Amino acid sequence: MSGRDFAALLERRGFDFFAGVPCSLIEDLIANLESHPRLPYIDAVREDVAVGLAGGAWLAGRRPAVLMQNSGLGTSLNALASFSLMYGLPALLLVTWRGFGGKDAPEHILMGEISPGLLDLLGIPYHVLAGDSLEAGVAWAREEMDARMSPVALLIPPGIFYSEGASTAPSEASPRIAPAKPALEPRPRHRAEGAPLVARISRMQAITAAVKQLGDEPAIHANGYPSRESCAVADRPQNFYMIGSMGLASAIGLGVALGRPQRRTIIFDGDGNLLMNLGVITNVAALAPRNFIHCVFDNEAYGSTGNQRSASAHVRLDRVAAAAGYRTVAAVTEADEVAAALRTMLASDGPHFLLAKVTREQAKVPRIPHTPPAIRDRFRASMLGP
Repeated sequence: MSGRDFAALLERRGFDFFAGVPCSLIEDLIANLESHPRLPYIDAVREDVAVGLAGGAWLAGRRPAVLMQNSGLGTSLNALASFSLMYGLPALLLVTWRGFGGKDAPEHILMGEISPGLLDLLGIPYHVLAGDSLEAGVAWAREEMDARMSPVALLIPPGIFYSEGASTAPSEASPRIAPAKPALEPRPRHRAEGAPLVARISRMQAITAAVKQLGDEPAIHANGYPSRESCAVADRPQNFYMIGSMGLASAIGLGVALGRPQRRTIIFDGDGNLLMNLGVITNVAALAPRNFIHCVFDNEAYGSTGNQRSASAHVRLDRVAAAAGYRTVAAVTEADEVAAALRTMLASDGPHFLLAKVTREQAKVPRIPHTPPAIRDRFRASMLGP
């Protein structure tokens, strides 16, 4: 089957959001998704970012698929275990089977041997695609992921798809969920470019100031104390609290923002979380979603594990975001500055990046009281409405 025909088959089965990392075994499929007039394809920087994007998109009402080479299963193990499977987030994993039958380049042989075992270990059901059963395979996947409320996989051996010579360059009709280009005008700063940032408030004070600016906007909270402190300040159905899957807050938020472009989406991130998947900011900047607001509470430490130092003590994350191409960037150190900057961002087109430098003080707050399925269900209900 051609990639074009398989994309049409996926669309008929209701799949309407795609994120992935390339593999030559499905290059024709990816080329057709990149130029498809209706189906969005996000070229994620890593496979676990694609898993986060898919989870956020499902929470926003989409039916997602993740495309990856089987080597990407290794990259995705934690995201699948402590995000997709723990919360129960349906997604179709289209996994190419490099090293199939022990015939491939040396770097693919071991992964080819263990790919089915990795899926078994995760408890992810899978089918091996064959040329004469593609319709049945996709139908099975759609039914199984919905019934189980979890990801399922289709393993794709070599030779399943042939190329029609489609261009890999996106056409003008390609569906950009957020088509805006990053602005080239000077970005507003709350402080001079070279001035050092000195933390003056705790993260709890900064989060309190930020939460007071929110209405019904969905907010994705990084795992650890950002989630716990925000929940203690104002527990809302519109809050998606991350319990595991460190490093995915911005990817999940990007999936939500792209899935519901008419609603502002806020990410309450931490410096350690962002540093763990720093490349995702290039996905944000490239897609330039107008409804995306990225707040990073930076205490230069990994707070949940004992305040070990993070690299943000030496790297200004706001400058990284500015260099990547966020529309506006602000760096603040006072509670009233947090509030003012967020109000401005909520009233204007993004993507925006707000860095709040905070102390290492941690409030004495309990863990999140809700189960992962409860967090999922009330958040998705708030996204989809009555």
